[in-house]
Amino acid sequence: MIETKNKQQSQFDIQGDLPDAVRVTNAMEGFLSEFGPQASSYMNACIRCGLCAEACHFYLETGDAKYTPIHKVKPFEEAYHRTTGPFSWLAGLLGMAPAITLNELEEWEELIYDSCTLCGRCTLVCPMGIDIAELVKEARSGMYKAGLMPDRLAQITRNAESKHSPFGEPREFITAIRKIEKEFAIKLPVDKPKADLLLTLAPGDLEEHHASVHVLAKILDHLGIDWTLSSVAFEATNFGYLSGSTEVQSELTCRLIDKAREIGATTLLLPECGHAWGAARWEAARWYGAPIDDIRIMHTLELLAENITSGALKVKTVNDSASFHDPCQQIRRGGLVEAPRIIMKALGLELRELEDHGEASFCCGGGGGVLANARAEPLRLKAFDLKRRQFEATDADHFLTSCGQCRLQFDKGAKATDWDRHVESLLELVGRNMILK
Repeated sequence: MIETKNKQQSQFDIQGDLPDAVRVTNAMEGFLSEFGPQASSYMNACIRCGLCAEACHFYLETGDAKYTPIHKVKPFEEAYHRTTGPFSWLAGLLGMAPAITLNELEEWEELIYDSCTLCGRCTLVCPMGIDIAELVKEARSGMYKAGLMPDRLAQITRNAESKHSPFGEPREFITAIRKIEKEFAIKLPVDKPKADLLLTLAPGDLEEHHASVHVLAKILDHLGIDWTLSSVAFEATNFGYLSGSTEVQSELTCRLIDKAREIGATTLLLPECGHAWGAARWEAARWYGAPIDDIRIMHTLELLAENITSGALKVKTVNDSASFHDPCQQIRRGGLVEAPRIIMKALGLELRELEDHGEASFCCGGGGGVLANARAEPLRLKAFDLKRRQFEATDADHFLTSCGQCRLQFDKGAKATDWDRHVESLLELVGRNMILK
């Protein structure tokens, strides 16, 4: 966060005000900062087999070759081969490495932010083991440093920089919590000086999915867990992770871990959010330089599945059919494929799997910050149509998921296409069927 004379201005805004040549230089430096041995090996490993194209929902639904996943890392690849690749010296000597222009960067920005949800399905099928999703995420770092990002995503990231949350400041958080308390006639613990568990939320929970907050509180109280929310460390959805700002990503992640340590919590509980799981569970150690051994970073799915398995949490039998959308960051990239199925089995649901499910599930189309990108709406709706067709083929009673962002994407898709079905929260279904005695 950088002070100006009259206001606080984000690093992103400052980059956008710089001369074009400086912005290009900043982008290249951003790309280069991410070139480690792993990224470099990826750059040289692609055999252009095309398998990744058949894994991408955007390519399959449009047929447009520019949406081939490996094509989306072209700026990263170009920067590598022009600067640090094994033959970069020769290309420079022969004049075969022209400088990247701002126009090129602007074209690549749309590919990197609009047509990739970081879902990792392309990574799953790559015969060379290239993590294309990770390369796109790293390439966003260069775009951020050049001040190139979709407007709405940039605005949300600025809020995260200045307020520590895209939702708002502590007072706005407290206002939202009081509203939820009034709506459900409950009392939520906030800013307890000591607690065993720190509960975090996503902006969608505070804005639209109030029932999820109520259910989490009900479950934690039922299990007899000493827990609290924090007015200064409540934000789980990490928009630094999504935008490419490693500084914001680090600040938001460390804020949660540091607050948990401050209050003596041994568990940091993440809500129904996919990228929160990836940012906190799998990348927190990056910012501390060591594993987080003193705090368990736990997803809501794990809390439900473990306590249902142990018998501490009992649920009534629903006796309906259901299909389940597997959120990419929780399931394919997060390792939680069994947890939701344990929960649904306990509920007595007849699970009718989508044609592509589990680790092979197609993305909802709104992950990776794409949901916050108005320009990408046509692409998002095409991805939604793929999921809609797969759900309708199951003819199930319930369409469930465990990610708030996926729910918002499906709700927007249903509204835009006059679809009369509604995606439900697995957490909220558990809450409606808890046995409290």
